[in-house]
Amino acid sequence: MRIMILNGPNLNLLGTRKPEVYGTQTYDDLVQFLNTVAGSLNMTLTLRQTQYEGDLITSLHEAHERAFDAVLLNAGAYTHYGYALHDAIEAISVPVVEVHLSDLSKRTEPWRQHSVLEPVCVARFMGEGFHSYDAALRFCKTHYDPLKNS
Repeated sequence: MRIMILNGPNLNLLGTRKPEVYGTQTYDDLVQFLNTVAGSLNMTLTLRQTQYEGDLITSLHEAHERAFDAVLLNAGAYTHYGYALHDAIEAISVPVVEVHLSDLSKRTEPWRQHSVLEPVCVARFMGEGFHSYDAALRFCKTHYDPLKNS
């Protein structure tokens, strides 16, 4: 099973940026965690992190063109106003799962509580730190594994 994981702006600063919200583990820790979980689920991951919305859109198009089984997307702040991302997700056939380390509904800033991506994503996992990604990967295994669902 082939999964693309896209992480947006500032995820590279995990461990130092607002540890009270995002935790103290680093982005390298996240990558190691994801590879461990993927290995146990017999998944192949393509991981990307970028500060740029256009790079996320290009990667979504690539996931579609290369027929990935699913995409996990943590769009960072683009979650709240990334209408171009919304349109890119809507335009592709690959299922996209929205993932967040924090629980958007419990964020203090009202603008952080709304996702413009939620309507075009197949599911959303949030508020469990790295385990939000774990739950999303397991969801993909259950619902989109071509070997299991053939």
